[in-house]
Amino acid sequence: MEFKDYVRIMRAHWVGVLVLVALGVLAAAGYNLSASKVYEASASGFFSSGKAANPGLASQADQYAKSRATSYVSIAKGLDIATAVQKDLGVTTSPSVLASEVSVTNPDNTVLISVTARASTGQAAIDLANAWAKELAAKVGVTEGTTDASKHGLRLTPSLSTDAPTTPVLPRTKVNLVLGLLVGLMLGFVYALIRKQFDRRLRSTEEVEKQFGVPVIGLVPQSSSMRQADSNALALAVTGAGSSSSASTAEAFRKLRTNLAFMDVDHPPRIIVVTSPKQSDGKSTVAANLAAAIAIGGQPVTLIDGDLRRPTVAHSLEMVDGAGLTDVLVGRVTAAEVMQDHPDVPGLRVLASGAIPPNPSELLGSQAMRTLITDLAKDAMVIIDAPPLLPVTDAAVLTRSADGAIVVITHGGTLDTELTVSLNHISTVHGRTLGIVFNRMRRGASGGFYGDAYYRYEYQAETGKRKLKPGRAGRSRTQSAGTPTG
Repeated sequence: MEFKDYVRIMRAHWVGVLVLVALGVLAAAGYNLSASKVYEASASGFFSSGKAANPGLASQADQYAKSRATSYVSIAKGLDIATAVQKDLGVTTSPSVLASEVSVTNPDNTVLISVTARASTGQAAIDLANAWAKELAAKVGVTEGTTDASKHGLRLTPSLSTDAPTTPVLPRTKVNLVLGLLVGLMLGFVYALIRKQFDRRLRSTEEVEKQFGVPVIGLVPQSSSMRQADSNALALAVTGAGSSSSASTAEAFRKLRTNLAFMDVDHPPRIIVVTSPKQSDGKSTVAANLAAAIAIGGQPVTLIDGDLRRPTVAHSLEMVDGAGLTDVLVGRVTAAEVMQDHPDVPGLRVLASGAIPPNPSELLGSQAMRTLITDLAKDAMVIIDAPPLLPVTDAAVLTRSADGAIVVITHGGTLDTELTVSLNHISTVHGRTLGIVFNRMRRGASGGFYGDAYYRYEYQAETGKRKLKPGRAGRSRTQSAGTPTG
């Protein structure tokens, strides 16, 4: 996989990644608050071997002191010095524990020796370092036989510290927070990869086209503007009758209309079935808006409610839901008698479902149905809102009489297994899948949307028009709400 694939995986599961990162930082912060504070203090000593009468002897004495200083580094950690320090400080801590809190070093090629001690308080740390330096000096005096100040020889002169440290060296709060952040990111990355392996929900156009070999011909963003808040009526995004948030949604349907026009230039599809794997994927909304977009573009369209089990088109478009398709198929009325013109979209006619029959599949697959849609396609493009593919076979039956089917899936909601079964239902009856429409796309998914990247719209209620503010194109103009843009 490429880097962009990993980024897409992380973005697809960003909630879990963010939670793990937050947990990592919180764990580090909790450790910083609960961990015991450790302070560090140092004392030093200077090795000397007495005064020399000439420079040559002084140089030899200095070399001797340097060599002996190196030897005393290991001796300085002895239990005898630790026991003496314990008595000096009057503490109950065992000598071995005291020795573990002290480190002794000799800087290269020097006569210095450094004692560094750690303790729970700054004062305890400086007391331990100073006591250790003094006892080490005493040890050197006994070993070298220079306890008497009048005697010449190697001796260690301690240099004691006086200022207790006020800032602890442990815990390292900033380092721990950074480590917690990095660990959280690593766990989040692993979590996203694991979810990717087990999460079968479809999220990207590349994934769908590569796995199923069917083109993605439409990306419809999430938008609340297509549903009116006070009823179940559908507010068509392509009519420009909503708020400015519907602009990108309208542009998505115009792009879908354009993609259908260029799909087969010599023989463009005239009869299109719009279906989905499940009932909740938004197929009826896509069918209605696509039909309206085509009509606004200047081509007559007939929208048929072919869902004879749970019809919604007439009700959602606030049209009369009486006689309709089933009545035409059984010969009670003609299509012209029950066809309704949409009040806001010239060129868009709607054929409601009519009464719900006991045998929907037989009616939709009948010769009467094939004759009806063939006759309607002579004067207008026909869009059929069909039932979902997984529960019933109605949509698959309809595709045999149509030029092809558009399958609407939910971004991040439809499983790959569901789409596989749905496409198999169409291919089993030798139907044609024109393409996939991703519905309810989140902002930023699959590269964003043309309407957001190119224009921003402002709707003006007092004029009934919308003003196009220049985006990346760097130009502006004013057009009526019903005028198509592409």
